[in-house]
Amino acid sequence: MTPSSVSISPISHTETPKQKPGYSVVCWVKNEIDGIGINGAFHKNVSDAVFFIDSKHQWRLSIQNTNVSGYVLYLSEAVLNQPTLSNLHINKVRLFSSDNTPMFKLSPGIEKRTQSILEMIDELLGSHLNHKDEAILSLLNTFFIYCDGQCNIKTMVHDNSSKANIVYSFKKLADQHIFNYHEVGDYAKMLNITPKYLNECVKEVLQVSSKSILIEQLLMRSRHALKFSNKTIKEISFELGFSSPDYFSAFFKTQTGIPPSEIRKA
Repeated sequence: MTPSSVSISPISHTETPKQKPGYSVVCWVKNEIDGIGINGAFHKNVSDAVFFIDSKHQWRLSIQNTNVSGYVLYLSEAVLNQPTLSNLHINKVRLFSSDNTPMFKLSPGIEKRTQSILEMIDELLGSHLNHKDEAILSLLNTFFIYCDGQCNIKTMVHDNSSKANIVYSFKKLADQHIFNYHEVGDYAKMLNITPKYLNECVKEVLQVSSKSILIEQLLMRSRHALKFSNKTIKEISFELGFSSPDYFSAFFKTQTGIPPSEIRKA
C-alpha cells in the first residue's frame, strides 16, 4: 500500500475537503452542513450521514455553519481491490456506484463507532508505526462491515418492497442476536418464513447469501474484540456463541486465512 493510497481530511468551517481525481470517497458528516452536491444532485441540510462516492462522480460540500465536523476519506482503486476489502458485501452491493449515490443515515451507536474508526485511521496515517498499513486495512474492513450491517437498507430500495423489508428485519435481528444464533434457520424462524425464502430475499436485494451476512457479523465482532479488548481468545469464543475455542479459531482462519492470534499481534 503506497503512502498516497489512503488519505483523510477533516470537515470543518475553515478546511473544506476537495475532490481528488481517481479516488473513491467516503464522506461522513456529523454536525449539520448546508449540503453536498454529487453529480448535479444536491442533498440539503445533511447531518449524521455517510456517502459512498464513486471516483467518476463530481462532488462538492457546501458549508456555512461554523460548528461542523466529519471526515472525507479518499481511497484509491488499489486499496479497494486489496484482498481484505475486495470481497466485502459493501463492494458487492456496489455502494461505490457509478449510477447514483444514496445518503445513509446513521444511528447514534454506529455514528460514534464511525467517528472512532475514522479518528484512528487519521492518527495512523500520520504515524510511523510498524505494520500501520495492516492496521489501516483492518480498520477500513471494520468500518465497511459496520456500515453494511447498520445502514438502513430501506434507503436503497422502495419502502413497499416486502423482500427488502424482510432483509432489513433480518439484518436487525442478526445484529441483536448474533452472539446466540449463528444459523440462517434461527432467523427464518423469528421472521416466520422458511430459510429458503429468506435466502431468496437476501440474494435478490443484496446479491449475497444469508449465511454470508451472519459470517461477516461474527468476523466484525471477532476482530473488534481481538484488537480492542483484553479478553482471551477463549473468552471471546464463548462470548460469540462458539462451542469451543478450537471451533472459533478454525472458523476465523477459514474465513480470513489467518488465526485469531495473528490479528492480536498486528
